[in-house]
Amino acid sequence: MHQSAGAIIKDKEGRVLLIERKFAPFGWAGPAGHIDEGEDPERAMKREMREEVGLQVEKSQLLFHEMLAWNKCSRGVLGHDWYLYEVLEWSGEIKREKSEVKNIRWVELDKIKDLPLEEAYQYWFKKLGYL
Repeated sequence: MHQSAGAIIKDKEGRVLLIERKFAPFGWAGPAGHIDEGEDPERAMKREMREEVGLQVEKSQLLFHEMLAWNKCSRGVLGHDWYLYEVLEWSGEIKREKSEVKNIRWVELDKIKDLPLEEAYQYWFKKLGYL
């Protein structure tokens, strides 16, 4: 079983920061990735935020910790123990990590439904009432 950590981050206008992944699982999602062995889930989320979008997380809160038995990753593993955080405060400038991220943009909540979403984030957005 793999563990994953991801983030939901909104700007002052209430838009969500989404990335379009270059690799499976394809689609639009929040910054996220695998938790390294021995790594704390919140630290993993902060690392993914730095690596994928260039932002430093100053304050966050755990929204969900849930096993998604159907969630398959690029490594072929079925089932991920997920930690999803809401980023409350951050610093830095958005910088797309070109080797993993195809596109990055702020998306209005009512426009999320128009995007081809990555499966896990589609699940989270439904759970949060965004879809």
